[in-house]
Amino acid sequence: MIKTAETYHVPVLLNESIEGLNLHAEGTYVDVTFGGGGHSREILSRLKGSSHLYSFDQDVDAEENINKMGLEPDQIERFTFIRSNFRYLKNWMRYYGIEQIDGLLADLGVSSHHFDDESRGFSFRFEAPLDMRMNKSARMTAADILNEYEEGQLADIFYLYGELKQSRRIASAIVKTRSQHPLLTTKDLLNATEPLFQRVREKKDITKMFQALRIEVNHEMDALREMLLSATELLRPGGRLSVITYHSLEDRMVKNIMKSGNAEGTIKQDFFGRIETPFLIINKKVITAATEEQERNPRSRSAKLRIAEKKTNE
Repeated sequence: MIKTAETYHVPVLLNESIEGLNLHAEGTYVDVTFGGGGHSREILSRLKGSSHLYSFDQDVDAEENINKMGLEPDQIERFTFIRSNFRYLKNWMRYYGIEQIDGLLADLGVSSHHFDDESRGFSFRFEAPLDMRMNKSARMTAADILNEYEEGQLADIFYLYGELKQSRRIASAIVKTRSQHPLLTTKDLLNATEPLFQRVREKKDITKMFQALRIEVNHEMDALREMLLSATELLRPGGRLSVITYHSLEDRMVKNIMKSGNAEGTIKQDFFGRIETPFLIINKKVITAATEEQERNPRSRSAKLRIAEKKTNE
C-alpha cells in the first residue's frame, strides 16, 4: 500500500487518476492538491526528459511533506511546489512563463490530516476552536461566520453548501444561542443544533453542516470554479483534466465544466446543432474505487473520478 506522510492520507484512485493524465515526456503537468504528496510523487516517478510538475497547496503543513517524499535528484529538478490556493493557477503559470499545460490533476477531498488535527475544528469528533481555515493566515474563521452572519445568510449556507432541508431551523438556533453567548468551539455548535437532527440521520446531517461551514470559510466553490476555468484555458489540445470529487456540489461543477465548458452546465450548439464544448469526455461513467481500495481506505468510498481531454482545434 502506498503511503504518504504520516499525518496525511493514502492517495485515492492513485493509478486511475494518473493513468487518466496520459503522461508523456516533455509534458508540463499540474497537481493542484498536493496534500501528502502521494499523487505528485507518483506523477514524478513517471516523468522523463524535460517534463515538469507544478504542485499547489495553500496549507503550510503540506509543504513540510516535500522532504518526506524521497525524491531522486532528477525528480527534484522536475518539481516546483507553489504554496497558494489553486484558484490562482493561471497567475502562477504566467509567473513561471507557462502558456499551456498537458494535464491537471485535482483530488478535491479534504485531507484526513485536517479531520484528525484536533486544533483545526474540521471535525465534530473533537472539541476544538471553530476554525476550519485551510490557509491558516486567512482572516475569516468558522466562528466568525457563526457569530457575525445574519440569520438569512446562515440559512443559505447550510442549504446551498450542506443541502440541509432544516437549514432555516439550524440558522435560527445558532442566532438564538449566540444572543446568549458566542459560539467558539465545535461543542458550542453541536449543543446549539444537535436537537434539530433526527437520530437516524444525525451523523450524516451534522457532517453536512460542518461541510457547509468549511466551504464558506475557504470559499471552496468559487475557488473550484476559477481553477477549472483556468485549466480549461491552459490545457493544450489533447491535454487531460483528471478530477476526483467527494460530494455532489463539486462533482456537479466538474461535470458541468467537462460537458459544456461552463460551471452552470449551459449547453451551447453551433449552426448544425452540434454541442460546443472544449472537452471530450474520456469516461462516460464516473470511475469509483475498487472494493479492495474502499476496504483499505474508507476515504475512497465517496470518491468519483472524471477525466476529460481538451479537444483539438478543428
